[in-house]
Amino acid sequence: MTDASVNPVPDVSAPFRLDGRVAVVTGASSGFGVRFSKVLAAAGATVVAVARRADRLGVLAASTPGVVAEAVDVADDDALRGLVERTIEQFGRIDVLVNNAGVSDGPNLVEDADIGSFRRVMAVNLDAIYLLSGLCAQSMLEAGAGSIINIASVHGFVGSAPNTQPAYVASKAAVVNLTREMALQWATRGVRVNGIAPGYFETELTTEMIRSESGEGWIKRNTPMKRPGQLAELDGPLLLLASDAGSYMTGHTVLVDGGWTSR
Repeated sequence: MTDASVNPVPDVSAPFRLDGRVAVVTGASSGFGVRFSKVLAAAGATVVAVARRADRLGVLAASTPGVVAEAVDVADDDALRGLVERTIEQFGRIDVLVNNAGVSDGPNLVEDADIGSFRRVMAVNLDAIYLLSGLCAQSMLEAGAGSIINIASVHGFVGSAPNTQPAYVASKAAVVNLTREMALQWATRGVRVNGIAPGYFETELTTEMIRSESGEGWIKRNTPMKRPGQLAELDGPLLLLASDAGSYMTGHTVLVDGGWTSR
Protein backbone atom coordinates (compact mmCIF):
# COMPACT_ATOMS: atom_id res chain seq x y z
CA MET A 1 0.00 0.00 0.00
CA THR A 2 1.44 3.35 -1.04
CA ASP A 3 1.59 6.45 1.08
CA ALA A 4 -0.69 8.15 -1.43
CA SER A 5 -3.46 5.58 -0.90
CA VAL A 6 -3.22 5.93 2.88
CA ASN A 7 -2.99 9.72 2.85
CA PRO A 8 -4.46 10.89 -0.45
CA VAL A 9 -3.66 14.41 -1.54
CA PRO A 10 -6.72 16.55 -0.75
CA ASP A 11 -8.48 18.58 -3.38
CA VAL A 12 -7.39 21.95 -2.04
CA SER A 13 -9.70 23.83 -4.42
CA ALA A 14 -12.86 22.09 -3.21
CA PRO A 15 -13.49 24.27 -0.12
CA PHE A 16 -13.46 27.36 -2.34
CA ARG A 17 -16.28 26.10 -4.58
CA LEU A 18 -19.74 27.70 -4.41
CA ASP A 19 -21.76 25.22 -6.44
CA GLY A 20 -25.48 25.45 -5.80
CA ARG A 21 -25.21 28.68 -3.82
CA VAL A 22 -26.86 32.01 -4.56
CA ALA A 23 -24.87 35.23 -4.20
CA VAL A 24 -26.00 38.86 -4.32
CA VAL A 25 -23.39 41.45 -5.37
CA THR A 26 -24.15 45.17 -5.22
CA GLY A 27 -22.34 47.82 -7.23
CA ALA A 28 -22.01 45.23 -9.99
CA SER A 29 -22.01 47.52 -13.03
CA SER A 30 -18.30 48.39 -12.87
CA GLY A 31 -14.95 47.84 -11.17
CA PHE A 32 -14.89 45.54 -8.18
CA GLY A 33 -18.51 44.51 -8.62
CA VAL A 34 -18.05 43.22 -12.15
CA ARG A 35 -14.97 41.27 -11.10
CA PHE A 36 -16.63 39.87 -7.97
CA SER A 37 -19.68 38.74 -9.96
CA LYS A 38 -17.53 36.92 -12.51
CA VAL A 39 -15.34 35.26 -9.87
CA LEU A 40 -18.27 34.01 -7.79
CA ALA A 41 -20.00 32.68 -10.91
CA ALA A 42 -16.79 30.93 -11.98
CA ALA A 43 -16.73 29.26 -8.55
CA GLY A 44 -20.19 27.82 -9.25
CA ALA A 45 -22.57 30.33 -7.69
CA THR A 46 -25.67 31.84 -9.23
CA VAL A 47 -25.00 35.57 -8.95
CA VAL A 48 -27.63 38.30 -8.70
CA ALA A 49 -25.75 41.36 -9.95
CA VAL A 50 -27.21 44.59 -8.56
CA ALA A 51 -26.67 48.21 -9.66
CA ARG A 52 -28.54 51.19 -11.04
CA ARG A 53 -27.16 50.98 -14.60
CA ALA A 54 -29.31 48.35 -16.26
CA ASP A 55 -27.46 48.53 -19.56
CA ARG A 56 -24.14 47.59 -18.01
CA LEU A 57 -25.72 44.85 -15.94
CA GLY A 58 -27.26 43.47 -19.11
CA VAL A 59 -23.85 43.23 -20.75
CA LEU A 60 -22.42 41.49 -17.69
CA ALA A 61 -25.27 38.98 -17.49
CA ALA A 62 -25.18 38.25 -21.22
CA SER A 63 -21.44 37.57 -21.17
CA THR A 64 -21.21 35.62 -17.91
CA PRO A 65 -23.08 32.34 -17.39
CA GLY A 66 -24.67 32.18 -13.97
CA VAL A 67 -25.16 35.95 -13.61
CA VAL A 68 -28.60 37.56 -13.60
CA ALA A 69 -29.20 41.31 -13.57
CA GLU A 70 -31.24 43.35 -11.08
CA ALA A 71 -31.40 47.10 -11.70
CA VAL A 72 -31.77 48.50 -8.17
CA ASP A 73 -30.71 51.68 -6.39
CA VAL A 74 -29.28 50.55 -3.04
CA ALA A 75 -30.18 53.93 -1.50
CA ASP A 76 -33.88 53.08 -2.01
CA ASP A 77 -35.07 51.07 1.01
CA ASP A 78 -38.16 49.68 -0.68
CA ALA A 79 -36.12 48.67 -3.73
CA LEU A 80 -33.81 46.63 -1.49
CA ARG A 81 -36.77 44.89 0.11
CA GLY A 82 -38.13 44.07 -3.35
CA LEU A 83 -34.72 42.78 -4.46
CA VAL A 84 -34.54 40.31 -1.58
CA GLU A 85 -38.15 39.19 -2.08
CA ARG A 86 -37.60 38.53 -5.80
CA THR A 87 -34.33 36.70 -5.19
CA ILE A 88 -35.90 34.40 -2.61
CA GLU A 89 -38.93 33.85 -4.83
CA GLN A 90 -36.79 32.97 -7.87
CA PHE A 91 -33.95 31.02 -6.25
CA GLY A 92 -35.30 30.02 -2.85
CA ARG A 93 -32.29 31.21 -0.88
CA ILE A 94 -29.45 33.69 -0.44
CA ASP A 95 -26.12 32.21 0.65
CA VAL A 96 -23.65 35.02 0.01
CA LEU A 97 -24.02 38.79 0.06
CA VAL A 98 -21.26 41.10 -1.15
CA ASN A 99 -21.99 44.70 -0.12
CA ASN A 100 -19.81 46.43 -2.69
CA ALA A 101 -21.79 49.49 -3.82
CA GLY A 102 -20.06 52.70 -2.83
CA VAL A 103 -19.58 56.36 -3.68
CA SER A 104 -17.10 59.05 -2.68
CA ASP A 105 -17.47 62.71 -1.81
CA GLY A 106 -13.91 63.72 -2.71
CA PRO A 107 -12.55 66.29 -3.04
CA ASN A 108 -14.44 67.75 -0.09
CA LEU A 109 -13.22 69.93 2.76
CA VAL A 110 -14.91 69.58 6.14
CA GLU A 111 -15.03 73.34 6.62
CA ASP A 112 -17.42 73.53 3.67
CA ALA A 113 -19.94 71.66 5.86
CA ASP A 114 -21.66 70.00 2.88
CA ILE A 115 -24.04 67.92 4.95
CA GLY A 116 -26.12 66.93 1.92
CA SER A 117 -23.14 65.28 0.27
CA PHE A 118 -22.17 63.62 3.55
CA ARG A 119 -25.64 62.10 3.96
CA ARG A 120 -25.77 60.88 0.36
CA VAL A 121 -22.50 59.00 0.82
CA MET A 122 -23.68 57.48 4.09
CA ALA A 123 -26.94 56.35 2.49
CA VAL A 124 -25.08 54.26 -0.10
CA ASN A 125 -21.94 53.24 1.79
CA LEU A 126 -23.41 52.47 5.21
CA ASP A 127 -27.20 52.60 5.46
CA ALA A 128 -27.68 50.24 2.50
CA ILE A 129 -25.24 47.73 4.01
CA TYR A 130 -27.16 47.73 7.28
CA LEU A 131 -30.55 47.22 5.66
CA LEU A 132 -29.57 44.73 2.94
CA SER A 133 -27.50 42.66 5.35
CA GLY A 134 -30.40 42.43 7.76
CA LEU A 135 -32.82 41.44 5.00
CA CYS A 136 -30.51 38.79 3.54
CA ALA A 137 -29.59 37.51 6.98
CA GLN A 138 -33.21 36.52 7.59
CA SER A 139 -32.89 33.86 4.87
CA MET A 140 -29.40 32.86 6.00
CA LEU A 141 -30.38 32.52 9.64
CA GLU A 142 -33.34 30.36 8.71
CA ALA A 143 -30.96 28.09 6.77
CA GLY A 144 -28.32 28.22 9.51
CA ALA A 145 -25.58 29.25 7.10
CA GLY A 146 -24.41 32.23 5.09
CA SER A 147 -21.61 34.67 4.41
CA ILE A 148 -21.77 38.45 4.21
CA ILE A 149 -18.78 40.35 2.85
CA ASN A 150 -18.63 44.11 3.25
CA ILE A 151 -16.29 46.06 1.03
CA ALA A 152 -14.61 48.65 3.21
CA SER A 153 -11.39 50.48 2.34
CA VAL A 154 -7.90 51.14 3.54
CA HIS A 155 -9.42 54.49 4.51
CA GLY A 156 -11.65 52.73 7.00
CA PHE A 157 -8.43 52.39 9.03
CA VAL A 158 -6.49 55.56 8.18
CA GLY A 159 -7.42 59.02 6.90
CA SER A 160 -7.22 59.89 3.22
CA ALA A 161 -6.02 63.53 3.25
CA PRO A 162 -4.66 65.14 1.15
CA ASN A 163 -7.14 63.12 -0.91
CA THR A 164 -10.01 64.78 0.96
CA GLN A 165 -13.18 62.67 1.26
CA PRO A 166 -14.51 62.88 4.83
CA ALA A 167 -17.84 61.16 4.25
CA TYR A 168 -16.18 58.27 2.45
CA VAL A 169 -13.60 57.84 5.22
CA ALA A 170 -16.25 58.02 7.94
CA SER A 171 -18.55 55.58 6.17
CA LYS A 172 -15.82 52.99 5.58
CA ALA A 173 -14.66 53.15 9.20
CA ALA A 174 -18.27 52.57 10.22
CA VAL A 175 -18.48 49.59 7.86
CA VAL A 176 -15.50 47.99 9.60
CA ASN A 177 -17.16 48.16 13.02
CA LEU A 178 -20.63 47.28 11.71
CA THR A 179 -18.98 44.16 10.29
CA ARG A 180 -17.76 43.25 13.77
CA GLU A 181 -21.17 43.89 15.36
CA MET A 182 -23.12 41.81 12.84
CA ALA A 183 -20.56 39.01 13.14
CA LEU A 184 -20.98 38.91 16.90
CA GLN A 185 -24.77 38.91 16.71
CA TRP A 186 -24.85 35.93 14.33
CA ALA A 187 -21.70 34.00 15.29
CA THR A 188 -23.58 31.12 16.93
CA ARG A 189 -26.23 30.97 14.20
CA GLY A 190 -24.13 30.03 11.18
CA VAL A 191 -23.87 33.42 9.49
CA ARG A 192 -20.36 34.81 9.07
CA VAL A 193 -19.70 38.51 8.42
CA ASN A 194 -16.32 39.75 7.21
CA GLY A 195 -14.92 42.60 5.18
CA ILE A 196 -12.31 43.36 2.57
CA ALA A 197 -10.46 46.67 2.74
CA PRO A 198 -8.71 47.36 -0.57
CA GLY A 199 -5.95 49.89 -0.95
CA TYR A 200 -5.68 51.77 -4.24
CA PHE A 201 -6.96 49.82 -7.24
CA GLU A 202 -7.87 51.28 -10.61
CA THR A 203 -11.66 51.54 -10.84
CA GLU A 204 -14.10 54.19 -12.06
CA LEU A 205 -13.67 56.04 -8.77
CA THR A 206 -9.87 56.15 -8.96
CA THR A 207 -8.84 55.99 -12.63
CA GLU A 208 -8.37 59.73 -13.07
CA MET A 209 -6.22 60.02 -9.96
CA ILE A 210 -4.16 56.88 -10.54
CA ARG A 211 -3.38 57.80 -14.15
CA SER A 212 -2.33 61.35 -13.30
CA GLU A 213 1.34 61.97 -12.71
CA SER A 214 0.78 63.40 -9.24
CA GLY A 215 -1.66 60.65 -8.20
CA GLU A 216 0.56 57.87 -9.44
CA GLY A 217 3.51 59.37 -7.60
CA TRP A 218 1.52 59.73 -4.39
CA ILE A 219 0.43 56.08 -4.49
CA LYS A 220 3.96 54.86 -5.17
CA ARG A 221 5.37 56.94 -2.33
CA ASN A 222 2.79 55.73 0.18
CA THR A 223 2.44 52.07 -0.84
CA PRO A 224 5.34 49.88 0.30
CA MET A 225 4.84 47.67 -2.77
CA LYS A 226 5.16 50.84 -4.92
CA ARG A 227 2.13 50.21 -7.11
CA PRO A 228 -1.66 50.09 -7.10
CA GLY A 229 -3.38 46.72 -6.81
CA GLN A 230 -4.67 44.60 -9.67
CA LEU A 231 -8.30 43.44 -9.59
CA ALA A 232 -7.26 39.77 -9.71
CA GLU A 233 -5.49 40.28 -6.38
CA LEU A 234 -8.90 40.49 -4.69
CA ASP A 235 -10.08 37.11 -6.02
CA GLY A 236 -8.42 35.08 -3.27
CA PRO A 237 -9.76 37.09 -0.32
CA LEU A 238 -13.23 37.15 -1.87
CA LEU A 239 -13.42 33.37 -2.35
CA LEU A 240 -11.88 32.69 1.05
CA LEU A 241 -14.56 34.71 2.82
CA ALA A 242 -17.47 33.61 0.62
CA SER A 243 -16.79 29.88 0.77
CA ASP A 244 -16.30 27.08 3.29
CA ALA A 245 -12.56 27.74 3.08
CA GLY A 246 -13.14 30.59 5.53
CA SER A 247 -15.60 28.75 7.76
CA TYR A 248 -13.82 29.78 11.00
CA MET A 249 -13.47 33.44 10.07
CA THR A 250 -15.95 36.06 11.20
CA GLY A 251 -15.78 39.69 12.31
CA HIS A 252 -12.57 40.47 10.43
CA THR A 253 -11.79 42.95 7.69
CA VAL A 254 -8.94 41.77 5.49
CA LEU A 255 -6.63 44.54 4.31
CA VAL A 256 -5.47 44.13 0.71
CA ASP A 257 -3.42 47.29 0.48
CA GLY A 258 0.13 46.57 -0.67
CA GLY A 259 1.32 47.35 2.84
CA TRP A 260 -0.26 50.83 3.06
CA THR A 261 -1.39 50.49 6.69
CA SER A 262 1.85 48.80 7.82
CA ARG A 263 3.90 51.96 7.44
